[in-house]
Amino acid sequence: MTSQKPYLIRAIHEWLLDNASTPYLLVNTDHEGVQVPTDFVRDNRIVLNIAPDAVRDLNISNDWLSFSARFAGKPMDIFIPIIAVQAIYSKENNEGMFFPEEDMPTPPPPPKTEPTTQSNANKSGSRPSLKVVK
Repeated sequence: MTSQKPYLIRAIHEWLLDNASTPYLLVNTDHEGVQVPTDFVRDNRIVLNIAPDAVRDLNISNDWLSFSARFAGKPMDIFIPIIAVQAIYSKENNEGMFFPEEDMPTPPPPPKTEPTTQSNANKSGSRPSLKVVK
């Protein structure tokens, strides 16, 4: 199945706008493919205002979020992989959604161990028995 994250970002964005809030986006700039103005990055994070009056051509696809905006008077195209979005929330009251860092590649499954079965546990051939414990 596809990730729920882009759908949630789109829904929260719409909800914030419907409630006259300013949508802010928190982005982890460590992810490959993030193109944001580096002058505004602090601790590998940047907060971006994605309100309609602050950006042009906002596009939130299932893989990328992109828009055009001005930073210190200079126009810039912003590209953010959805995996790099850590939160979308309201400037006014911090209502919104914060995403866990679970989007990192999943670790390989643990090595398979042979399950302990009755036949493995009791190789002597005698029947298992229960004892009453008082």
